[in-house]
Formats: sequence, C-alpha cells, structure tokens
Amino acid sequence: MINNEELILALDALCKEKGISKEFMLEALEAALVSAYKRNFAASQSVGVDIDSKTGAIRVYAQKTVVEGEACSADELTLEEAQLIDKRYEVGDVVNIEVTPGDFGRIAAQTAKQVVMQRIREAERGIILNEYSDKENDIITGIVQRIEKGKVFLEVGNTEALLMQNEQVPGETYSFHSRLKVYVTKVESGTKGVQILISRAHPGLVRCLFEKEIPEIAQGVVEIKSVCREAGSRTKIAVASNDPSVDPQGACIGARGNRVQVISDEINGEKIDIIRWSEDPSEYIAASLSPSDVVSVEVNTENKSAKVIVPDSQLSLAIGKAGQNARLAAKLTGWKIDIKSETGVEEQA
Repeated sequence: MINNEELILALDALCKEKGISKEFMLEALEAALVSAYKRNFAASQSVGVDIDSKTGAIRVYAQKTVVEGEACSADELTLEEAQLIDKRYEVGDVVNIEVTPGDFGRIAAQTAKQVVMQRIREAERGIILNEYSDKENDIITGIVQRIEKGKVFLEVGNTEALLMQNEQVPGETYSFHSRLKVYVTKVESGTKGVQILISRAHPGLVRCLFEKEIPEIAQGVVEIKSVCREAGSRTKIAVASNDPSVDPQGACIGARGNRVQVISDEINGEKIDIIRWSEDPSEYIAASLSPSDVVSVEVNTENKSAKVIVPDSQLSLAIGKAGQNARLAAKLTGWKIDIKSETGVEEQA
C-alpha cells in the first residue's frame, strides 16, 4: 500500500477549480496505473488498482480466477488455495491478491501527473464542447483579444472563438477589448482542442438579433420567413404575422423605428428592409423590391421566374446600386426576377 494524501488534496483542488468529477479522475488514474504496473513489472499479469478517495492509498492487486483442478496460468488459482484465503470462494470467483511493489510510489507519482494533466485537458474540452455546441446557429458575445494575419480571436467565457477573414464584414474594424455580438457557425473538437467558428457576416446574425430584440418574434406571434444579406451594406428580411391584429412590419420597426434601429446599430448602421411576406408570389415579389414601387408582376410558376414592371422613375431604385436590390429580392423570394420600366416594355412591344 502506498499512502498519498497529497495526491488527493491536489485532485480535490483541481476538480473544484476545473469543475471536473473526482470519480472520473480517479477512474482514469487507476486505469493508467494498471498500464504503468504492467509496463514495469508484469506485462502478462491481470491486475487491478484501487485508490482510496479519502487517503490516497494506492494498492495493486493481482486478479486470479478460481479454477477446479490445477492452475494452468499465473492468472488462475486452485479452489484449495483460494479457500485458504477465504473459505467463501468458489470456482469462477476472482481473488484479489495485493502485489503492490515497494518502489511503485515513484512510478505512481509520475503517472498521476501525466494522467491528471491529460484528463484535465480532455475534461475542459468536453465542458466547452457541451456548453457551446448548443450555441450553434445562435448569438454569443465575445471580447476581442488579438488579431493575427487578419483573423480575429475573441474571448468567450473560458475559451476562444475564431472570426475568420471571410466571415468579417467588409469595412468593419475590430479594436482590442471591444465587445462583439457574433453568430456561431460551427463548434468542433480537433487535435488542438475545441474550436468555435463565428461570423459577423452571416444572415443568421440578423435573424437572431430580430428574434432577441422583437418580443412578438420571440413569442411566435410574428414569424421570420426569409433573410438575405450582403454584409456591411443591406439586409432584407421577410416577416409574417400569425395574429391578424398584429402588423408584422410595424412590430419589427417599432415606435419611431426604435426597434429596427437597435439592430441596425449592432451591425454598424447596415440598412434593413423589412418585407411583408405573402403566400401570393406576385405580392411577395413586389414587396421584396422595396423601397421601389411596382406597377405589375407577372409570374411563371413552371420555372419560378417573374417579370416585374416598375415606373420609369423607379427603375434604378428597383435594380439598386450594382444590381443589389434586385439581387437581394431574388435571394429573399427564391424567384428569378426580370425588372423592366413601363417605357421599356412599351418600346419592346
């Protein structure tokens, strides 16, 4: 038997600090000590290790199976030999015989150090993975810690989250120790630990901001049907109401536009078009081209395309700078949209 009260005290402190189960640590340590014993003393012998959770006493036991007749291996014990130890033993029982080596304490100390550090890393990884895997497709808040080669590292709780360059908003700057709301795209465990991948450019960021800021959406009265975004420039979001008495656009905009302004401020003043969703494709497509007026919409359901006619004065507004408004409307609705002015249609005819 090897007494090691210091080991238990250290384990207690570590488990409390890291939030790890002491039983988990002791089981891992016992398994490692079995391997260490076999490696140093008896590779072929069946052994077990027991660590007293209060005193730290370590005992190594040879495990021998009681057999009828002669014992054919070192892992067997005759019934007569077993009953000399305890008359209650029967054939098939396993007898534990203490074989703790005198110099096993040194090996135990080295093994304990390695196992404890390894298990702490694994347990911490598991805790982080469990905590943040539920945060996928949701918003978390982090603090900018460092920027390396265009990558931004945020501190979130007791770990880091990575904002890759392609998930950053064009023109957006990130300063040290500033707080950022980010969208969690993926949480994965790799050789270097748990990696939390985040985004500031994902449409999901805007969706989640609306879900958290607009009570009617959180309550399920107003429903987000679709979101599309060109990060740093413009977002279109289609909403519908499950209650005829609630205006979905008004609920999202808020009094004097205060609700949508809070969300816009969070994404550095990005423009947000709130569209009223409709089951009628013509109405939905016309609304999606906001802020432009629309004269008529002709839909072709077979190839999901639409021909939209707008007033001459509204053509550039409907198409948008570099085609952005038309592009976002097509993404939002899922329809191919061809925009023509009234004069253009007449000339074509």
